[in-house]
Amino acid sequence: MNKRILVLAAVYILMLLVMFILPFFSMPGYSIIRNTLNELGAQLTPNAWIMNFTLIFLGLGSVIAGWIYFKGFVLQKIILVLFGVSLTLTAFFNHAPIDPDIHYNINENYWHAYFTCATGISFIIFSLTALFIQNKQPDRLFTILTIISVIFLSALTSKVDSLAGIWQRLLFIIAFGWMIYIFNNHIIN
Repeated sequence: MNKRILVLAAVYILMLLVMFILPFFSMPGYSIIRNTLNELGAQLTPNAWIMNFTLIFLGLGSVIAGWIYFKGFVLQKIILVLFGVSLTLTAFFNHAPIDPDIHYNINENYWHAYFTCATGISFIIFSLTALFIQNKQPDRLFTILTIISVIFLSALTSKVDSLAGIWQRLLFIIAFGWMIYIFNNHIIN
């Protein structure tokens, strides 16, 4: 496995640990089932910096690991960078806290929502463009299933918000797992 992929895999493991352990050290009332990862990094939330650094590492790690995979494919590299930058910016512009009584910066919450949307859209476009350069049928099928899953889980996160934490965690697990798999299977050392 390439060193760049190992870095992304290490960040993936960090993400898994943070998404399932940090809730116990976050705001009182935070629920893994109901609350999203964005709310773990929310404004005025205890230990939010841990989730926000994890998002930054995921954004940068994705770009670094995928850069070699897309050697010679400028469009895919541009979209990969847009994905990485928008994900990183969700860590700098934080979600509103889960406690509605806490005063927070509403503009920062709006920017967070904007970059969250940009992250989702750029990931889907990124996955679609990756689909067109894949040679192996199993890779194409895995990419199609990933795209469908990300769209479906994104819709569930907003439509069935009582389970938003579960849907978003599944979305992150699938999306970054796909990246590691695809990048690892196509990089030649």
